[in-house]
Amino acid sequence: MKKTLIAFSVAAATFSGAALAQDPTLTASELAAKMDSMPTVYGNIQYALAHDSYDGGPSGVEHFDNGSTLGVTHDHMIASGVTGFFKIELDGFGADEKDSSGANIDEAYIGVKGNSFGQIWVGSDDSTYERAVTEISEFYEVATLSQSVDYTTGEGDLIQYMSPSFGGLTIWGAVQVNGDGFDGGDDTKDGDEKSYPYQLAAVYEVDALELAVAMDSNDTSDGNNENTYGLRASFNADNLRLTGEFHTRKDESDTFGIMGIYTMGKNQFALSYELTQFDDDASSPAAGRDADTITLQALHNVSDHMYV
Repeated sequence: MKKTLIAFSVAAATFSGAALAQDPTLTASELAAKMDSMPTVYGNIQYALAHDSYDGGPSGVEHFDNGSTLGVTHDHMIASGVTGFFKIELDGFGADEKDSSGANIDEAYIGVKGNSFGQIWVGSDDSTYERAVTEISEFYEVATLSQSVDYTTGEGDLIQYMSPSFGGLTIWGAVQVNGDGFDGGDDTKDGDEKSYPYQLAAVYEVDALELAVAMDSNDTSDGNNENTYGLRASFNADNLRLTGEFHTRKDESDTFGIMGIYTMGKNQFALSYELTQFDDDASSPAAGRDADTITLQALHNVSDHMYV
């Protein structure tokens, strides 16, 4: 801890010295403003020790990096009422292994926003469909059996837009630009043809109620070009949040989910039930079957910067 504090102090002193060298007449408030204008560096280290056991199947214990990240974010005023911003976040460090192969880009985007026109950004980020209607599958810290929703547009090469609020209603949209020689990577099907899969969403928030509807065109799909449609309703009642979801894709699957999150001081408890019904002619190995999952999570905040 001392080394960390000393390193931070040295870094701050180095920056201050450089700023003063450029302009020795800077006041303390002007120096503080310069420091506030610098990009923000953040990060976390996450370890997990998990035991998985399947009825009639294998079981095992694993210690792993659960998503350690390092990122830089910044925004600045371009003109009156218009702000430019960027973010880059790396993960996949493999913090549990000394000889890890290195980090991957999880998010990297630039954009502009303003009160009059909303927000537009370009790059890699959580997609419009994910942010609008997939709260349950994205919530848990360690949940290897949580259901995954069937949509195929990835998180890279995105151009996304979010409108200003019209009495609580916002309109979201995204298009993924896959040009010549497109290689879909982990999120989409590999291929050489151009494609422009898109997502649309509408989110309405009033008092404690949130309603959202979204669709994914699935234009870089696995042979099924049917759209995915999703609905979400959430309600906040003091320390309790309730969420219900429904997702459907023709000739693939229907997914239902309900979740409750209760916060009590430094403790948070979450319980959810998810059911996926696979169509008889679905491409999944589970075609014609149902899969249901119950997930319970207890989280304790040891401090403002540490949880278990």
